[in-house]
Amino acid sequence: MSKIGKKNILIPKESSIKIEGAHLTITGPKGTKKLTINDKIFSSKINESEFQILPLDKKVDKKTSIMWGTYRSLINNAITGVSKGHEKILELSGVGFRANLKGNILNLQLGFSHDINFDIPKDIKITVEKQTIIKINGVDKELVSKIAADLKNLKPVEPYKAKGIKEKGQFVLRKEGKKK
Repeated sequence: MSKIGKKNILIPKESSIKIEGAHLTITGPKGTKKLTINDKIFSSKINESEFQILPLDKKVDKKTSIMWGTYRSLINNAITGVSKGHEKILELSGVGFRANLKGNILNLQLGFSHDINFDIPKDIKITVEKQTIIKINGVDKELVSKIAADLKNLKPVEPYKAKGIKEKGQFVLRKEGKKK
């Protein structure tokens, strides 16, 4: 039995779930998200303000248990996304490191000889606060995390002076420099 899969998912008042066979359509104030679940293995049911996904077979094997928890997490993330939204905050640290928005392009100055222009997908909203803090907002948790990871890969944090792009609250293990 899956510990995560057994938990019910609370549906906020402003959000709704529509079930059409294997397809789930989740609607909320921030937008809509469509998901597909395997209807040969799982069934879904809605109570007043709770959603539950259950396996069709009473005897649950390891693979079904794993997928049960995965589907439950995906549905929960989609409900959170359409009701509250997902957000990642990135910090630029280094002399001369800056970020600017130019329409739907994020312009980054990261200590290279050239500026880096990053195209923002249409489902993502990026805001820049005081040139060193980038906020990434969106409905889809996977897409928000992917954009954050792509931006962090442009200039990873180095361990000696901790220069680079990192998430807010990320711990950087510092190394000691050369000794004389």
